[in-house]
Amino acid sequence: MKKVTKLLLLMILTTPTAFAASHDHAEKAGEAAPKAQPYQAKSPKIDRAKLDALLAKPDQLLIIDLRRPDEISKIGGFPVYLNVQFAELENSLASIPKDRAIVTVSNHAGRSGRAADLLASKGFQVAGWAGAQYYEEEGGKLTKIVPPAPKK
Repeated sequence: MKKVTKLLLLMILTTPTAFAASHDHAEKAGEAAPKAQPYQAKSPKIDRAKLDALLAKPDQLLIIDLRRPDEISKIGGFPVYLNVQFAELENSLASIPKDRAIVTVSNHAGRSGRAADLLASKGFQVAGWAGAQYYEEEGGKLTKIVPPAPKK
């Protein structure tokens, strides 16, 4: 019985020390952990000149605009595009033709790089990805879409 009492007393006395040591180690490990890096797309980024060349052959191109409708109407978009939200892209693969070059578009190309890689991994002909705002900054012209007035 004395051995059991001594063992319990030893456990009670050493547990806070062991917990404090593990907590300190966890804090140091958290500080040493590297910060998450932004996604690096494997598909090529398309600049304005390349996108304009692709737009010159609309029968061979499909632009998939991943932006929300309010983003497109506020910033502007391309003359012809398929609008699919990034979260729904994988569920929409059956409706995307595989016989055209595809360019994915978002505002600053964050979503479009990931989408281009997803489509390429599924066997689509991905020409690359672009950011609509970068395209415009490089001198490209976006089509401003004015939503119709609400019906009264």
